[in-house]
Amino acid sequence: MSSEGNKSASNVAPLRKTVPCPECGRPSHREHYPFCSDRCRNVDLNRWLTGSYAIPVADDESKAADEE
Repeated sequence: MSSEGNKSASNVAPLRKTVPCPECGRPSHREHYPFCSDRCRNVDLNRWLTGSYAIPVADDESKAADEE
C-alpha cells in the first residue's frame, strides 16, 4: 500500500455525528451507537424489559378521542 492510500482513508468523514450516551453522557462509539459501551446498552435494555420505560395511555379510549 502506498502512503497516498493511507492518507485518503484517514480523511473519511464519520457516517454519524458523535452524540452523548443517553445513559452516562460520555461520547458514543460506533460499535455501541447511540451508547458509549455495552454496559450502558444493557442498562437501557434492562429498563425496557422491566417496564421502567412506559408509554402513557388513556384508561378510556373514548375520553382520549374527545380531548383531541
